Amino acid sequence: MKKVLIIEDNKDVRENTADILELSNYKVSTAENGKIGLDLAMKLLPDVIVCDIMMPELNGYEVLQTLSKNTKTASIPFIFLTAKTEKTDVRKGMNLGADDYLTKPFSETELLEAIDCRLKKHDFLKMEFSRNIKGVSQFIEEASKFLDLEHLSRDYTAKKYNKKELVFMEGNAANSLYFIECGVVKTFKTTEKGKEFVTGFYGTGHFVGQLSLLSDHGTYMESAAILEEAELYEIPKLDFTTLIHGNKDVANKFVSLVSNNLVAMQEEMMNVAFATVRQRVARALVHLHTNGILSNNEANGISIVREDFAGLIGTATETAIRMLTEFKDEGFISIGAARKIVIEDIEALEAIAVFG
Repeated sequence: MKKVLIIEDNKDVRENTADILELSNYKVSTAENGKIGLDLAMKLLPDVIVCDIMMPELNGYEVLQTLSKNTKTASIPFIFLTAKTEKTDVRKGMNLGADDYLTKPFSETELLEAIDCRLKKHDFLKMEFSRNIKGVSQFIEEASKFLDLEHLSRDYTAKKYNKKELVFMEGNAANSLYFIECGVVKTFKTTEKGKEFVTGFYGTGHFVGQLSLLSDHGTYMESAAILEEAELYEIPKLDFTTLIHGNKDVANKFVSLVSNNLVAMQEEMMNVAFATVRQRVARALVHLHTNGILSNNEANGISIVREDFAGLIGTATETAIRMLTEFKDEGFISIGAARKIVIEDIEALEAIAVFG
């Protein structure tokens, strides 16, 4: 049974609101002023709070501000009750973090719908989704129910790709987001002279193509090719854009699911700009190992074209080869069959990545 806390100084409004909610199967607690309400909120941790604005002791704004500073209560859905209809009062409450408001007098239907909507949103935002195709499908299913949409896909089918096969090409219409079920994908841009500039390597559990779908140009910003045999799931652009543009909270949650940790990627790019070649090579190897692309087992490793590796760290191919040879001689890596890079001492590489 969901718990609702009503903070309202008007006895009739407080009791009538409580009656409506109790008859609708909610467990209701009430408080006649902001101070008592704040104490109850901290003690009971209700699922939703319905709070008047103008009250003795503490007003509704002060109650919300105090609750927002406490990690245990900051995420509790908060609905304002107000007799004021001026936009400035409503706007102030929403700017402070209120989820909704009801203007008195309100109907039973308005009250129940507001609470039901806030609870559904809160439950959805609390859900955790795994970073795999099952998690994406589950997210889309829950988001579809939350947004009341029927056209989003629920099931996706994996497609097998062979080594060196193109997934999409720079400049082509961006129609899909791709999830890597297994294998390795290389992304790259092509210069005017036809030279490839590697922008990243992605392994199991990563997404590619998402930034292109957000671009105003409507085309892929880079190309993607299979480095090792792979299975990819294709998520239609319509599903992606609906989730991105349909609702801010859904969009934020979806972006965090498919982002491949863009913040860490940006920090890595800044680090590369100021690092020595030795550090850059070590960081690239650590990054590829962390993302499951390189391993300490030759059977599970992959062969990375040295030109691609050089492009990843922004140096000449000869320089990249020389640094890899140095690392091999120092025992940090080994070179297996088909020129596979095998990690032998990840701790040493991590130390070099940080300290040089």
